[in-house]
Amino acid sequence: MSSPKVSCHLITWGEDFITGLQEASSLGFRACETFTHMALQYEQRVEEFQELLHRYGFVLSALYGGGRFSDKAQQSDVIEYNTRVAEFLAKNGSDRIVFGPKGPRAAGGTPLEDLKTAAQTINEAAKRCADLGVKACVHPHLGTEIQDERELDVIMELTDPKYVHFCPDTAHLAKAGMNPEVILRRYRDRIAYVHLKDVTPDAVDVEAFPILSGNEALPIFCELGLGTLNFTPIIQCLQDIDYDGWLTVEIDQSTSTPRQSLTVCRDFVEQRLGIPVSAARL
Repeated sequence: MSSPKVSCHLITWGEDFITGLQEASSLGFRACETFTHMALQYEQRVEEFQELLHRYGFVLSALYGGGRFSDKAQQSDVIEYNTRVAEFLAKNGSDRIVFGPKGPRAAGGTPLEDLKTAAQTINEAAKRCADLGVKACVHPHLGTEIQDERELDVIMELTDPKYVHFCPDTAHLAKAGMNPEVILRRYRDRIAYVHLKDVTPDAVDVEAFPILSGNEALPIFCELGLGTLNFTPIIQCLQDIDYDGWLTVEIDQSTSTPRQSLTVCRDFVEQRLGIPVSAARL
């Protein structure tokens, strides 16, 4: 049976890319995602970027592309931007780009005509990425034009499965009212990248999860294992479909320090999910 590879997103370190690499590496991670605008600072210095990753024992698992897919006026710019990101990924040995949609959301959700436009843009951008050897993975996201189950289903129906793949984010699916396991099984043949994220509980058990206490405004998402999601059926589903791609741990906002938050996530992945973090096949 195949086993997923574990990556981490360095989003929690903000603009401090070097410290993120240092601390994530010290915790045993060997692959990462980072902010795309930070990676593209090395667009004309690819060897320098590769040396930096190599110094800390990392490979680049993916970068976040996307755009306002439903806006016809932005169509050519969105396609061009994602092609540019895919070119950078290909030069750095990575073959995944996350197609993240943008907001704002229309009242009552995204109209069908806008979703048709979005699908057309996604199809063309994904083909350009595929020409470079990079798989484009649609990522439903709260507060954007592709958030709810209806919107996801329309986009998946109207896009070409040969080029357009799926990046489920466990927490975004759940917060949008979906059952992550159901969605993963529905699109099992198109999953090519996964964001592993937990949802902060409405009421925090201070004794059980002191890391979440003392925060007046808790983030929507939290460290793995401290939230409301049951990851057992999610991981079982990925095992059932023989998924062997990246599982990228992502914490948008730390409630302590980035290193401590990632430590909690690493321990959960290894001890509760039984997936070794440092065993990624690089």
